[in-house]
Amino acid sequence: MTADPPQSGATAPGSVLDLTAEDAKLLVLARSARLRAYVPDGRPAQGAALRDTDGRTYAAATVGITRPELAISALRAAVAAAVSSGARRFEAAAVVTEGDGFAADDLATLAEFSSGIPVYLGGPDGTARARTTS
Repeated sequence: MTADPPQSGATAPGSVLDLTAEDAKLLVLARSARLRAYVPDGRPAQGAALRDTDGRTYAAATVGITRPELAISALRAAVAAAVSSGARRFEAAAVVTEGDGFAADDLATLAEFSSGIPVYLGGPDGTARARTTS
């Protein structure tokens, strides 16, 4: 679950991002979810939030599990929660972590349901640092 460098078309880390109020809310929810992460092996804790096309939001945290192959990233957990609730189309997502980029597997999971979705990367303080699309 290591973070990959920002994907093609991504906003460079450190850039100023102009977020809507609804997208800023996703960062707040992701930051809050990050506090509930389970990371016994010391990997970076992540929180994620996802908004579907009906305006519902889903938040989740990293589930680290000591066996790395069983670990679940925060974004994949949020997608699973949303899909389990019946959502199939999404508007935006946010991930809060100490990492520098987006994991390709996480973006691929989101793209399975919707491509071109903005995904924001925030630091532990909740400040948006980068943006890419699924």
